[in-house]
This record gives sequence, structure tokens and C-alpha cells, in this order.
Amino acid sequence: MATLDRVARSLLLTELVSGMWLTLRAFFSPKATINYPYERLPLSPRFKGEHALRRYPNGEERCIACKLCEAVCPAQAITIEAEPREDGSRRTTRYDIDMTKCIYCGLCEEACPVDAIVEGPNLEFATETREELIYHKEKLLDNGDRWEAMLAERLRVDAPYR
Repeated sequence: MATLDRVARSLLLTELVSGMWLTLRAFFSPKATINYPYERLPLSPRFKGEHALRRYPNGEERCIACKLCEAVCPAQAITIEAEPREDGSRRTTRYDIDMTKCIYCGLCEEACPVDAIVEGPNLEFATETREELIYHKEKLLDNGDRWEAMLAERLRVDAPYR
């Protein structure tokens, strides 16, 4: 009986017909793809993208040059130089992140006691040269100024998990 069944399936090409039926059914079903540059899916509040340095509402930069982010970075992508100011506080004179080394782990963000360095919502930052992927303090502050509303909201939503 099993031999007869196997011969019947071979002659009637049931595997081929079932495969064609599956293809035809998928052809007319709604598509799951999106038109990427023009349509986007929502990002998670915990998404780790391009880095940014934040400022206080009065315009002063948040970074207090504690260098915890530099110490905790497993890829050693962060370089900080600092000097004391007239009022006795320390501020950074140099804050560089080599994005070619960065592994986007978020440890720098977690280590920062004043939420100065954060990873923003931008996931499209391709460049033509490697030198453009070394972010200096000015670039990081510009990113923070540009995304401050989104960064503050993301930190507020993520606060229960920190």
C-alpha cells in the first residue's frame, strides 16, 4: 500500500502542486514590507543610536568630566580631557567618541551620573570617510541640541528600568 501511495504521488506531482498553491496564496496576501525611506516603523524607547551630549535648560553643558563613561567603555572609544573652571567645577575641554570603535552597548549612558551622554534616536549616520565618524564635542552638543525633546522624553519613559 505504501509503494502504491508513493507511485501515485510521483505521477500526480502533488508536491509540485502544493508548492505552487502555497506560492499563489502568498502572491495575493498583503505584504509585510515597508517603503523604508518614506515609511518608518516606531523605534523602541530603549533604542541605542547616534551619541549626543545634553545641556541643562540654562544652556550649560551637563558633562562634569567625571570620566566614568570613558572608564566603562569596553571598546575604549571615548576620550575625555578636562580642566577646572574659575568656580571650581570641572568641565571638559575635549570629548571625542570614535564611532568606528563604538559597539552601542549603552554603558556610557548608564554610567553617567548627570545624563550628559546619551544615545539618540538617529540610526542613519553613514559617511564617506572614517574621519567623519570621529565625533568631537561640538558635534555631540549639536546632536543633543537637535534631539533634546526626544532625548528627554526617552529618558523619562526609560526611568523605571534604570
